[in-house]
Amino acid sequence: MKSNNIKQGIERAPHRALLRAVGVHSQDFDKPFIGIANSFNEIVPGHTHLNTIADAVKTGVSMAGGVPFEFNTIGVCDGIAMNHEGMKFSLPSRELIADSVEVMAEAHQFDAMVFIPNCDKVVPGMLMAAVRLNIPSIFISGGPMLSGRLYKNGECRVVDLISVFTAVGSVAQGEMTEAELEEIEIAACPGCGSCSGMYTANTMNCLTEAVGMALPGNGTIPAVDSRRLHLAGEAGRQIMRLFKEHVLPRDIITRESIANAFAVDMALGGSSNSVLHFEAIAHEAGIKFPLNVINEISDKVPHLCKLSPASQVHIEDLDMAGGIPAVMHEISRLLNGTVPTVTLKPLSSTYRNARVRNHEVIRPFSKPYSKTGGIAILFGNLAPGGAVVKSGAVAPNMMKHKGPAKVFNNEEEATKGIMGGKIKKGDVVVIRYEGPRGGPGMREMLTPTSLLDGMGLSSSVALITDGRFSGGTLGAAIGHVVPEAADRGPIAAVKNGDIISIDIPARKLELMVSEAEIKRRLKAVPAFKSKIKSGYLKRYIENVGPASEGAIFE
Repeated sequence: MKSNNIKQGIERAPHRALLRAVGVHSQDFDKPFIGIANSFNEIVPGHTHLNTIADAVKTGVSMAGGVPFEFNTIGVCDGIAMNHEGMKFSLPSRELIADSVEVMAEAHQFDAMVFIPNCDKVVPGMLMAAVRLNIPSIFISGGPMLSGRLYKNGECRVVDLISVFTAVGSVAQGEMTEAELEEIEIAACPGCGSCSGMYTANTMNCLTEAVGMALPGNGTIPAVDSRRLHLAGEAGRQIMRLFKEHVLPRDIITRESIANAFAVDMALGGSSNSVLHFEAIAHEAGIKFPLNVINEISDKVPHLCKLSPASQVHIEDLDMAGGIPAVMHEISRLLNGTVPTVTLKPLSSTYRNARVRNHEVIRPFSKPYSKTGGIAILFGNLAPGGAVVKSGAVAPNMMKHKGPAKVFNNEEEATKGIMGGKIKKGDVVVIRYEGPRGGPGMREMLTPTSLLDGMGLSSSVALITDGRFSGGTLGAAIGHVVPEAADRGPIAAVKNGDIISIDIPARKLELMVSEAEIKRRLKAVPAFKSKIKSGYLKRYIENVGPASEGAIFE
C-alpha cells in the first residue's frame, strides 16, 4: 500500500502520532487510506450540498474496509463569475484544482481516490488529477439541478438559468418589463445542483460516465433525488474493489474511451467546452487526440438529444428517459464496448440491457435531429488551428452564413455594442483578445449570446471569438479560435465590414480577404501586452498553451 510510506515502521511513529490526532485508530493502520477530494463550498449552487455526498461516500468506504480522509478543492460558479473580471479566473481554476489534488494525494500518500466534483472546471480538473496521479479512482458528481417552474395566468412555464440571461436581452429590447424578469429570476434555479440543461457541468458529468470513470447514473440523477446518495455510497464501496483489483485511471482513460466519450457527446449535443477539457485530459494521460479526429467522430454519430438551451428538455428528463446508458445503447454500434470501466466490467455491460423510455427525449438512431453530431470543429484562414461550434444549437438557416464583421476587442465592448443596438440581422460579431493568454483565461461569452437571443437575433447573427462559450449558449456561436488574437492569429486582422463565411457542414470558417492582405494587416498588429502584472493570472499568461491543445500549462 502506498500509504505504508506514512504509517509503517518505527521511523513513522511521528506520522502515526499525527494521524491519531485526527481520529485514526490503531487497527486502521493496516487498512487502505482513501482520499476524498470534495469541492464543497457555500456559494456555488452545484456544490452547496456536496457534504452530504461526501458523508455517503465515506460511509461506503468505511463499510468496505477503508479509511476515508476528506479534503476540499476550490470551485467557481461560472454563472456568478460571468461577464466581469471574475470569469478570467474560471478556466485557470482548472489547473489549480488538478495541482491541488496532486499535492494533497502525494503529500499524504493516499492509496486510492474518490472525486466529488459537479460544476464546470472542477470535473475536468479532477479528471486531469486522476490520470496524473494514476492511483485507483472513481467519480461521483453532485448531480443536476431541477428546472424551474413559473406559474402565471393559469399556465406553467419551464425556466432555467439561460431563461434569465435571455430575458435580460428582452428587457434591453423593451419586450419585457423588469418585474417580469424578476419573476423568471426567482423561479429559474429552484435548488442545489449543477444548472439543469446540457451545459458544460452536466456535459462533463455525463461524459465522465461515458468514459468509464463513474458509475451509471452519475451524469443525470438529480441532486435532490435519494438515488444520488445511494450512488455516492456505492462509489465509496466500489473504490475499495478498484483498489483490490489495482485498476488505474490510465487503464480506463485511453484513446478508445475518449473516442467513446466524444461519440456520446455528439449524440447529446453537449457543450463545446468538452473539446477543450478532453484535450487537456488526453494530454495528462499521454494521449494524442487531434481536433480533426473529433470531426471524424461527429461525421459518424447522429445527434439524438436536444436539451436546453436547444429545447425545453432538461437533464431530469434525460434521466427519466434512461440516462446515459440509454443514449449509449442507441449508438452502441459506434462504441468500443470492450473498454474497462470503474464497474470492473466492460462498457458494453452498462448499456447492453439499457432501453430508451422516451423517444422524444432520446431519438432513435434511425430518426436523429441530424445525421452528424452536435459539435463540429471548423478550420479555415480565420482559424488555421481550429474553432469549435455547438452545431446542435445552431438554427438551420445559420449553418451556412456570410455577413459583415462587427469587431470588438473584449466582451465588455461587445456587450455595450449589442445593448446599444449596433448589431443588425446578418452581422457576424467578432470578439477577440479573449483567448487563454489574451483574456486572459478564455472567458465565456454567454452574456453577448444571450442578449442576441433575447433580442431575437440568434437565428440571424453569428458570433466568433477566441474566447469560449457557455454550454448554455444558443445560436451560431463559434469559439476557441486558434491562433488567438494575442498570438497574432488571423482573428486579429479582421476589420469592421470584412465579409466572413461560415459553412458548418463543410467545417469551414473563412475571412474573405486575400492571404497577402491578412499578412499585411497582421504585421501592423502591435505585440500583445497584458495589463495584468501580478498574481495568478500573470503566471497563467506566461504558461498557458493554445485552446486547440486544451489550454494546458506548457
